[in-house]
Amino acid sequence: MIQSETLELLEWHRLCQHLATFAATKLGATAARHLKIPNSQIQSEQLLEQTKEVYQLETRLTTGLSFEGIQDIGDSLERAERSGVLAGEELLAIATTLAGARSLRRVIDNQEDLPILTELVADLRTYPELEQEIHRCIDERAQVTDRASQKLGEIRTDLRRVRSQITQKLQNILQAKSGAVQEQLITQRSDRFVIPVKAPQKDAIPGIVHDTSTSGATLYVEPNSVVPLGNQLRQIIRKEQAEEEAIRRVLTEQVAAVKPDLERLLAIATTLDLATARSRYSYWLGANPPRFIQRQDSETITLRNLRHPLLVWQQQHEQGQPVVPVDLLINPLIRVVTITGPNTGGKTVTLKTLGLAALMAKVGLFIPAREPVEIPWFDKVLADIGDEQSLQQSLSTFSGHIRRISRILEALGNLGNGELGIGNGEEQNLEIPTPQSLVLLDEVGAGTDPVEGSALAIALLQYLANHAQLTIATTHFGELKALKYEDERFENASVEFDESTLSPTYRLLWGIPGRSNALTIALRLGLKPEVVQQAKTQVGEATDEVNQVIAGLEAQRRRQETKAAEAQVLLQQAERLYKEVSAKAASLEERESSLRASQEIAVQQAIAQAKGEIAQVIRRLQKGTPTAQEAQQATNALNQIGQLYQPATPAKPKAGFMPKVGDRVRIPKLGQIADVITAPDEDGELSVRFGLMKMNVKLQDVESLDGQKPEPVVKAKPAPAAVTPPPVVPEIRTSKNTIDLRGKRVADAEYILDKAISEATGPIWIIHGYGTGKLRQGVHAFLQQHPRVNNYEPAEQADGGTGVTVAHIK
Repeated sequence: MIQSETLELLEWHRLCQHLATFAATKLGATAARHLKIPNSQIQSEQLLEQTKEVYQLETRLTTGLSFEGIQDIGDSLERAERSGVLAGEELLAIATTLAGARSLRRVIDNQEDLPILTELVADLRTYPELEQEIHRCIDERAQVTDRASQKLGEIRTDLRRVRSQITQKLQNILQAKSGAVQEQLITQRSDRFVIPVKAPQKDAIPGIVHDTSTSGATLYVEPNSVVPLGNQLRQIIRKEQAEEEAIRRVLTEQVAAVKPDLERLLAIATTLDLATARSRYSYWLGANPPRFIQRQDSETITLRNLRHPLLVWQQQHEQGQPVVPVDLLINPLIRVVTITGPNTGGKTVTLKTLGLAALMAKVGLFIPAREPVEIPWFDKVLADIGDEQSLQQSLSTFSGHIRRISRILEALGNLGNGELGIGNGEEQNLEIPTPQSLVLLDEVGAGTDPVEGSALAIALLQYLANHAQLTIATTHFGELKALKYEDERFENASVEFDESTLSPTYRLLWGIPGRSNALTIALRLGLKPEVVQQAKTQVGEATDEVNQVIAGLEAQRRRQETKAAEAQVLLQQAERLYKEVSAKAASLEERESSLRASQEIAVQQAIAQAKGEIAQVIRRLQKGTPTAQEAQQATNALNQIGQLYQPATPAKPKAGFMPKVGDRVRIPKLGQIADVITAPDEDGELSVRFGLMKMNVKLQDVESLDGQKPEPVVKAKPAPAAVTPPPVVPEIRTSKNTIDLRGKRVADAEYILDKAISEATGPIWIIHGYGTGKLRQGVHAFLQQHPRVNNYEPAEQADGGTGVTVAHIK
């Protein structure tokens, strides 16, 4: 009972109504309005994972997850199971639901890394054959089609024929008796075709009167000649209705045969729609996914910029006031937080905000707070908020609070008994489980004598510190502020009050108890100063000193917050500058890469041009027998091309430091500065003096006073005699130095080779081909033993590869 009371006090039903507006189907909206709260943390975590995956999926899809066609077919399935015949609209709704569910499964299956949703739709059966059969028999107007059965097609053919006959006969009568009819019109009354006849001339067209106009001037008559055809038409209509019902019955039986799977389909679609509604509502709130923490593992409750979801809705849809967020950072040791401060300062809103946040996390909703969102999983959320007066039950404010608090304590006791198994008459030797409930108490101990109420509140909070995971209580009793200094499990907080405007700021201050502002407010509102002064005397100097201390703490906190805000601004500026510098560095790197690429392209172009010019030189040499003069000219041309396209040799760096007599040098190994006595000799040694000491040191062990290293001494070597190199004749293949031996025998080839070698002045190219390889072996054996052949090798791939041998002549 206290659970339902808590949900009502926290206005949970309003949040569920807001959630329902984000559902896409009637089933989802109904499930959202009657949202079930899980009983285990595993269930809550699974719901959160569903919400996260739908949130992730909808960010990928351009139009979001579509539930088009899915309808509430639960009643139709029940009637089908009970042998009722479904109407065309119901059968059509089943077909569109099957199609919509299949589309949902296809979208989810086409996405990656959605394990929870993929598992959810894995066993979804959509029966495409049943859907096709329904569409074959039922058209988009929910009427049975002619193609549903051959018999129905024949019946409707007869129906159209008889209707045509009736219409033709009535048209003939209208033309023949035009003076007796009210207007040239054929209409229907009670499924019978009739014509409007003037009342005074009813005898002109004998027949059955089926209806009369309001004025009585017109009679709707079915002529006697048409009555047999009308009777026949009615009989055919009865056959049509019977056949349509038989077709719908067959379809209904097919639906009833797969009812369990269709119910499973509805449940999956509802689960998906509810997860989608949670995701869209969370996105609208600007909420973030919570992480369930274990306070016994020293984890802190972290809820920064926590906003009340109902106030956010009120601000957006009802032009309400801007929502002031609160920060709740509660360390693992704290079990009870007492919030003090003036009325209308936001204490009760803070209680409700935390209660709703705990419930939202349990049902898989994101929490409207800044990341990270870390909160325990509370097995129960129990609240005593508001004033429970009842004239009928003769309950005062105090009595109402006590009744509700009693139910809270009873719920906590039942929870413990249930977990421990107490009450079965057997002794249990189990450890007391860690309490997991959240208790919210508004104005604890109020409504009675302040002394007794304060004592009762202290005892109650101490009890809850032992039996609840977390208790948040609001109070005006000053005695409760001192509990923090007696028990480390207690903490103080207060709602801020602006004395200059005499109004609350709705901000929550941690670690500082609220101070009394009643006398200050009374003085500002015009109460006589002598009355206020007398009141201060009654209160006592101690209370005044406490208030002054609290005021000082509040001022100090405001200064710290101001400095923190300034530091945050500086941090943002530093981050912005860092981003700008990073962007410029990236731009420079990109520019450098572009320059390197363009330089490489230029080099490749130069290489290609140089190759082209070299190829021209080679073609000129290949036109005839190359002479030494032509070869020298070709060499000069190649050298010019090389000088033109090869990169310039970088200039040598300037000579390093060379100590002279009288210079001052530094000796790093000794950490001394010395004077040079003698210049370095050819072995690189010099004499130095520092103080009274004189010593020889290596040149590489000294440096100038500005850090320059000396250039090492290189011993002069005798210059070798100048040798004029012979002119280099490039090895170029021409028609004159190429011998084709293909098709020749080895003996004939040896004769040709010997003659060519004796006349050759440079390398010769011998074409012997591949074949069986015998000719090549014979050529190589001959070249190996010939005295004028220096060496031989296979030609370049472009010149024939292993099918050609190049012989170098001595």
